[in-house]
Amino acid sequence: MESDKLLEQVRAKARTWLGSGYDASTQEAVRAMLDNADTTELVDAFYRDLEFGTGGLRGIMGAGSNRMNRYTVAAATQGLANYLLREFATLPQISVAIGYDCRNNSRFFADTTAAVFSANGIRVYLFEELRPTPEVSYAIRKLGCQSGVMVTASHNPKEYNGYKAYWEDGAQIIAPHDRNIIAEVNKIRSITDIKFEANPALIRMIGEDIDAPFIADVKALSLSPESIARHRDMKIVYTPIHGTGGTIIPRALQEYGFANIIHVPEQDVTSGDFPTVHSPNPEEPAALAMAIAKAEETGADLVLASDPDADRIGVAARNDRGEMVLINGNEICAMLIYYSIMRRKELGDLQADDYIVKTIVTTELVRDIADREHVTMYDCYTGFKWIAGVIRENEGRRRYIGGGEESYGFLWEDFVRDKSSVSACALFCEMAAWARDKGLTVYQLMRSIYLSYGFYREKGVSVVRKGKSGAEEIEAMMKRYREHAPTVLGGSVVSEVLDYATLEGKDVANGETFTLDMPTTSNVLQYKTEDGTKVSVRPSGTEPKIKFYIGVRIPVQNEEELDRAYTLADDKIAAILRDLNV
Repeated sequence: MESDKLLEQVRAKARTWLGSGYDASTQEAVRAMLDNADTTELVDAFYRDLEFGTGGLRGIMGAGSNRMNRYTVAAATQGLANYLLREFATLPQISVAIGYDCRNNSRFFADTTAAVFSANGIRVYLFEELRPTPEVSYAIRKLGCQSGVMVTASHNPKEYNGYKAYWEDGAQIIAPHDRNIIAEVNKIRSITDIKFEANPALIRMIGEDIDAPFIADVKALSLSPESIARHRDMKIVYTPIHGTGGTIIPRALQEYGFANIIHVPEQDVTSGDFPTVHSPNPEEPAALAMAIAKAEETGADLVLASDPDADRIGVAARNDRGEMVLINGNEICAMLIYYSIMRRKELGDLQADDYIVKTIVTTELVRDIADREHVTMYDCYTGFKWIAGVIRENEGRRRYIGGGEESYGFLWEDFVRDKSSVSACALFCEMAAWARDKGLTVYQLMRSIYLSYGFYREKGVSVVRKGKSGAEEIEAMMKRYREHAPTVLGGSVVSEVLDYATLEGKDVANGETFTLDMPTTSNVLQYKTEDGTKVSVRPSGTEPKIKFYIGVRIPVQNEEELDRAYTLADDKIAAILRDLNV
């Protein structure tokens, strides 16, 4: 009966999309779903409205209230416009910056967004061509905008697109504005509530006028220009994986002084179909396969990649046997934090008020480095809007010198407030040149960090559950882990259980509870064991999956122990996954 009622509601909702105001192609697609005996697609397209969450929109493209299309994008923009008009009512002119990536329909959605904003009397700065997410964040601050939008679904498969909303500080929106904007978006109940007719006089195209200062500011971050000069011919393979990075990153590397940038021509082709990869995600080894093949062909020692909107970085480097190996997100973060601190120490520029930031699911190696070097470290929730929040709270009081997360995102600078593969790529190459001056490869530098601070090994596992039933299954899994916390993981006793949904921690040994010092709640569970293992569980906020983050620490004293530690850590991680029934 419940399923019959849902289907009835879905059909009624779908029929409203056959009315006036919806274009012919949309009506045709909806009619086809209504006529199909298999109602799976119809239900998934209309069983709910595509949620405007705390980060904006993300979903499969197509007709329907639960899809990315002209109407869901316009409704989100109208809600955001209504909030901006209320929040900045005293300004003579409200302005926003809009960028977009390589995905199918990204330019169309950007134009739709620009039209709605301008129809509401808001000035729009629209990038004339695709640009990286960090440059949109930069433009918001540079142009004094009150908000901004980046049309992207990051590293999701090609069927997806999305819409990231930003505030006047260039960061993705957080409380209280996120909840207030969501409330405004939810008030848009009909397309008659949306102003679609653009005001061209309020839309200004931008491009090189932002590119040039952005690259100049990224170049000013350099700490080791002398090392770059000595190793300017270092062979670096770079691929944008069909995305926006190709517009900026090779130019940034050349501005830094690197003269031997090797391209992967097939992947320089801008395409939302991502024809050379199954997924344009630099976290996945297959996404870097062509770049690694190019490195083998050319004898390059370093491979860099960026995802479609160029906020995430992928890296591969040669090990001591000359084989190309992937450097994971935790290692990228730890290495860049290490370089930021140690190079500043060498220059006599490490200050008492310097600080770094990581997320709660990122390697604890970062904490060990910060503690040993007496640098303040902040922990925050997953997502760069939280790292940006820490930067905002410390602005004018302390100096930010880097922050990152395990999912291949890093931010070196504070003039951008989202993760940036532009600065990360440039500074990773600079770090490689700096290491060469010390007689070390990138791989050897990572091993030396492990021997100095401790060996950590991390693994992320995602369990995908799509659609309405999948969302319900993920919710049930979180409930089960919350109510039946494991007592042993990988042979080690669980010593702490942290529930960020209630901000309550529990010391298992003595049964005492304590309050977690976080700015708000989040649906994350974390288990810590007596031997330093950390396991985090959380549903993704942007994809239909539940994520498990496992980090283990193995004591090492020398190179031989380090070699064995990899196997020991992998065995322990496998045991933990079995304990979690994953």
